[in-house]
Amino acid sequence: GGGTPTFDMVELGLKDYPLGLELLLYAGLLVAFGVKLAIFPFHTWLPDAHGEASSPVSMILAGVLLKMGGYGLIRLNLELLPKAHVYFAPIMVVLGVVNIIYGALNSFGQTNMKRRLANSSISHMGFVLLGIASFNDLGINGALLQMISHGLIASVLFFLAGVTYDRTHTMVMDEMGEIGTVMPKVFALFTAGALASLALPGMSGFASELSIFVGVATSDIYSDSFRAVIVFLAAVGVILTPIYLLSMLRQLFYNSGAAAACDIQDLDLQNQRNNLDEAVCFGNSCVLPADAKFIDAQPREVAIAFCFLIPIVGIGFYPKMAMQVYDAKTVAVNTEVRQSYIQIAQENPRIYAKGILVPQIAQAQRAPALGKITGSESASVLGIFK
Repeated sequence: GGGTPTFDMVELGLKDYPLGLELLLYAGLLVAFGVKLAIFPFHTWLPDAHGEASSPVSMILAGVLLKMGGYGLIRLNLELLPKAHVYFAPIMVVLGVVNIIYGALNSFGQTNMKRRLANSSISHMGFVLLGIASFNDLGINGALLQMISHGLIASVLFFLAGVTYDRTHTMVMDEMGEIGTVMPKVFALFTAGALASLALPGMSGFASELSIFVGVATSDIYSDSFRAVIVFLAAVGVILTPIYLLSMLRQLFYNSGAAAACDIQDLDLQNQRNNLDEAVCFGNSCVLPADAKFIDAQPREVAIAFCFLIPIVGIGFYPKMAMQVYDAKTVAVNTEVRQSYIQIAQENPRIYAKGILVPQIAQAQRAPALGKITGSESASVLGIFK
C-alpha cells in the first residue's frame, strides 16, 4: 500500500513487494500467460483453434499471438517478481518438459494437418519455459530466440498448409495421396519448413534449442542430477519431433495407402484403363499426374515462403543477429533474478529438498553474498560464451 498507483514498469520494478504477494501475483500471471503460451494443462484450446481457423489466422496465432505468453512471463514474472520466480522456476522446468514430450506424443495421433502442427507448437513452447526457468543468460536468450524462430517456422508451415488446402480442399492427411508427384514445389518448401522445425543444424530452430540446452545444462542453480534428468527428457522430445514431422510429409505427399479416397471407377479414367498403375490418389480423386487439375505453387506463393525461410536460415547460421537486439535486457533481468536467489538462499539455505527431481540451492561460496553480480562474475558463473 501507499504511493501513487502506476503502470510504469520501471517504477514497478523498483518496488519491493512482500514475498506472499509476489507468490500470489506470480501464480496468477503464470496461469494467465500459460493459457496464452499453451502450457499444459491450459493447452487444449490451441489445436481446436488452429483446426477451425483459416490459414492466415493460424499464421498470426502461431507466429505472433502465441509468443505473447512467453514475452509476458519474461517482462512481468521475471522482471517484476524475481523473488517469486525462485520458488516457481522448478515448477516451470517440469511443465516445460511435460509440454515437450506431451505435445510431441499427441502429434502422432492427429490426422488433421493443422492440428498436428498445433500440437507441434505446444511441444516447442516447452523449450521456452525451460529457457525462462534456467537462471542463465544463455538460456533466457535461447527462450527468446526460440519464440522468434518458431514464429517464423510455424508461420511458413501454416502458410503452406493453406496452399495445400487451396488445392485439395481437405486437411485430412490420409486423403491427400501422392500429391508430391504433381506439386513438387510445395513439397520442397514444406520439407524445408519441417526440417527447420525439427531443429536441423544451420536453421534457426537448432540455434535456439541448442542455446536452451546449454543454458539448462550449465546452470549452477540446479543440482547435477536434476539437470541430467531434465536434459535427458527434453532430448526425448527432440528425438520425437522428426518422427512425427517426417511422417506427416510422407502422409501428405507420398501416401499410397488404401486410406486415400481414391475411386478406381472415376469417370476421368474410363478411357485410360491401361494407365491405372500410374494413377495417383490426389485429394478425393484418382488422376494421372499429367492430367491433374491442381497447380503447383505459384511464384507469389514461393516468394512468400522464401520471406520466412531466408531469415530462418540466416538466424541459423548467425544467431547473434537476433540475440544482440535483446541481449542486454535479458542479462539485466537474469542478474536481478539471481540476486533475489542469493538473498533467499541466505535466509533459507534449504529452501528445496535434496532429491533427484528438485533443484539444489548453491552454497554461498559459489556466488557473491552481497551486492549485485558484476558482468565478469556473471559470465564466469553462468559459463556464457561471448
